[in-house]
Amino acid sequence: MTGDDVGQASPVPVEETPALFTGRRWFIPSALLHELDPDTARAGRRPRRTARDWVVDFSCFLLAVVVGAIAIEALEENPHVPRELAVVDQVIGALACAAVWLRRRWPLGLAVAMTPVSFVSDTSGGAGLIALFTLAVHRSFRYVAWVGGANMAMVPLYYWLRPDVDVPYVVSVPFAMLLTVAIVGWGMFVRAKRQLMLSLRDRARRAETEARLRAEQAQRLAREAIAREMHDVLAHRLTLLSVHAGALEFRPDAPPAETARAAGVIRESAHEALQDLREIIGVLRAGEPDDTGRPQPTLAGLDTLVAESREAGMKVSLDHRVGDSAAVPASVGRTAYRITQEGLTNARKHAPGTEVTVCVTGAPGDGLTVSVRNPPPEGEVPPVPGSGQGLIGLTERATLAGGRLEHGPTPEGGFEVRAWLPWP
Repeated sequence: MTGDDVGQASPVPVEETPALFTGRRWFIPSALLHELDPDTARAGRRPRRTARDWVVDFSCFLLAVVVGAIAIEALEENPHVPRELAVVDQVIGALACAAVWLRRRWPLGLAVAMTPVSFVSDTSGGAGLIALFTLAVHRSFRYVAWVGGANMAMVPLYYWLRPDVDVPYVVSVPFAMLLTVAIVGWGMFVRAKRQLMLSLRDRARRAETEARLRAEQAQRLAREAIAREMHDVLAHRLTLLSVHAGALEFRPDAPPAETARAAGVIRESAHEALQDLREIIGVLRAGEPDDTGRPQPTLAGLDTLVAESREAGMKVSLDHRVGDSAAVPASVGRTAYRITQEGLTNARKHAPGTEVTVCVTGAPGDGLTVSVRNPPPEGEVPPVPGSGQGLIGLTERATLAGGRLEHGPTPEGGFEVRAWLPWP
């Protein structure tokens, strides 16, 4: 199969393309089946004839023989043709009819060869028309135009040298030309139908590929959202666990009451972390949206968040200037809560022992501003693995909410996370 074969479709790896035909393969042309179902393709081998191909090829051979037989009878009745020339014409016609079986392997070569043969042999006319039809089916229009044009150009000369005894010249020439045009048009129509089927095949494959890519993208986005949510939720809980566990490790002589309180905070934080993780996994299994199940945090939960941080030993100052937290949209309040949670977690990891200031201001129409600021830490703090990932997630979260987030060091050497969120 060359680039000019039917459909001109690009090859598709066999292992990546499912078989399109599981039955009635005998009814599909071998050239079309070779393109539609790559499982039938083998390296270095031509497509084998199907049952339909054998029936069509035999019918074409039989048609060429019938046309040749009619031409033999006309030759015998034509007084202008010597008997020796009639015998040579019949031999050439027989060879041309046998060559019809090669039309699928060499459509262009057969059509080119049959052009002069049909000019010198009356009995090969049927084989010539079949070769022209095969060329129109299996090759592009430029080849059909050249070969078909040569055949039509020789029609007037053919009937001038070998006139028909029963049909006038002015009738024979237009009829032969019209027959040639009809044969070429029929072949091009068959080719167009096959190309349409191949284009529909390619469109279906592209649609399947795009659907698979969209599904993979949706899965990736879902994983990113889940990872961001797990980071926001679990990082805060696990940081509390780390702080209290560290206090118990470095103060083994602490009073029993303080040890019991730290152990209680560790137990409560671990329970909350497991509960949050269980809810996230439950949403994945049930396919529920984020707003179902356990109530999502809102701006009203900042007091509880700050209280948990203070119980963990942090110094937190909350400046809450929003009069009615319930009036804040749920999505905006949840984003503000996550930004504050991540800011407190980062301050606990990178600036332990410092006093963190949380400021929340805003009003309807002006937007909601959230600021988490901490001074520089006292002494050197060892680097924390994975630093910066939470801020990237917060920036994306704020952008998706229609706001913006800025973070960076302050002039005093501390660090500030500042976000603005829309509040219609």
